[in-house]
Amino acid sequence: MDVRQLEMFRAVAEEGSFTRAAERLHVSQSAVSRQVQLLEDELGGRLLHRGKRAQPTPPGELLLRLAQRVQRDMQEVVGQISDTQELRRGNLTLAGGMTVCMHILPPLLKKYRRQFPGVELRVMSVSADTTLKLLRAHEVDLALLTLPVSGPDLEVVPVLKEEMVAVMAPGHPLAKQRTVDPQTLARFPLILYERGSNSRRLQDGVFAELGAGLKVAMETENVEIIKSMVAAGLGITLIPYAAIARDVRARRFAFARLRGRPPYRETGWVYLKGETQPRAVTEMLKTFESMRDAFGSRLPAS
Repeated sequence: MDVRQLEMFRAVAEEGSFTRAAERLHVSQSAVSRQVQLLEDELGGRLLHRGKRAQPTPPGELLLRLAQRVQRDMQEVVGQISDTQELRRGNLTLAGGMTVCMHILPPLLKKYRRQFPGVELRVMSVSADTTLKLLRAHEVDLALLTLPVSGPDLEVVPVLKEEMVAVMAPGHPLAKQRTVDPQTLARFPLILYERGSNSRRLQDGVFAELGAGLKVAMETENVEIIKSMVAAGLGITLIPYAAIARDVRARRFAFARLRGRPPYRETGWVYLKGETQPRAVTEMLKTFESMRDAFGSRLPAS
């Protein structure tokens, strides 16, 4: 068994086709078939079910995991060797929610790209659950997520704490209030994050003692849709002040702090534990640290 055979087997298993595997590796289909057959002869059994789609047998599944691990290890070693030199190339895939992708990543990636123009950057805006699956599948390198996030295989580094405020259109009856209580907010239609998200759990916590009877006009994970609905006068919301700081200065929205203990949304970097992080990742963390104060939008003085 050699690395090239493992690479060909992995390509067939992942593509589900000898033809597509050959195209991916830029070799002939007969070469792929021959090497996979030699691998099966050496190991003494079928590794792939040949049919409409080539699928790994149970022994093939074991070998596929090995092949993927070997590939990751090789990439890591190459990365570590490259890291002894200047960071001139590489790939970095980040993931985050809508607010992160709109308000934090653009200036962060702009500065990072100026420092490391040879690194290929990719950004994904998906749910937290999907992000964690992609991290574990090594399809995402680094994520900036609303906390709490936990897992024995995850490293979680809190980096931002943002106050959530009540946001309404300038003509709303509460627009001139500097502080409000949950009972007052509950009298109006609410536009909230979707159920199940950490941000929604924070919103629900504000109204927990009020029980049922909330008027939820809309639920969405898209903070820009939330803002559009609020601007149209269809309801009020609770979102981090950072998401509306510029709009408040432009008088597109009014806001009020919550009386008592205002809710705070915490955001943190999440990546896989126990692995040497590529330099592209560590440099991203350093770049963020150098800009952290710019992301913590302060509320205007009362």
